Amino acid sequence: MSIFKNLKASLTETVEIEKGRKEPSKTCRFEVADVKAIRAKLNVSQAEFAEALGTSLDTVKSWESKRRNPTGISAKVLDTIEDNPQVYYEIASH
Repeated sequence: MSIFKNLKASLTETVEIEKGRKEPSKTCRFEVADVKAIRAKLNVSQAEFAEALGTSLDTVKSWESKRRNPTGISAKVLDTIEDNPQVYYEIASH
């Protein structure tokens, strides 16, 4: 099957799913860290949080305003901090 035929079939299937005529074969959901809530729970400023994580203040602001989502190691570290806030203090001390 050509790339065009695959793309057309995929778009046709998408329309059918959107109209409720077909169920998706696979659904992927993932949680994005609520950076503002994590930081508030730690009772630290955006600047302190950014410094501890080794990122910029603008990045933290973007995460909190949902303009950008943390990815890669940042997402994993935030998930870990959310589960165990003591990890933040360990990171911040270095």
